[in-house]
Amino acid sequence: MNVRSSARNFQDLVVWQKAHQFVLDIYRFTDKFPQKEIYGLTSQIRRSAVSIPANIAEGFRKRGRADKARFLNISEGSLEETRYYLILAHDLHYGDSSDLMLRLEEISKLLHSYSTSISNASS
Repeated sequence: MNVRSSARNFQDLVVWQKAHQFVLDIYRFTDKFPQKEIYGLTSQIRRSAVSIPANIAEGFRKRGRADKARFLNISEGSLEETRYYLILAHDLHYGDSSDLMLRLEEISKLLHSYSTSISNASS
């Protein structure tokens, strides 16, 4: 499957669509956090979640495979950072993050596949 041939822009990418929806859900989830966390965990988890689709988008138009791969790698790092913040939110009893964790795992698999297809693409 050549993901890039059918995608005219980053919004056509299923991985970006799912990551964007995930960000919207993260915002709803963190709305329920204690007010004392507004500059702490709320801000951190939102920032890391937004970085996932933002770096997919930024890497989409990069010309070289190395540039594309670098942005996808940053996205993967942000995904893992977000995973930790969801674990922390759960452990602090700020809400049930189990559904978000499942969706994050799906995004992780899609992102890994997309990244691999970029790395293995012929010039």
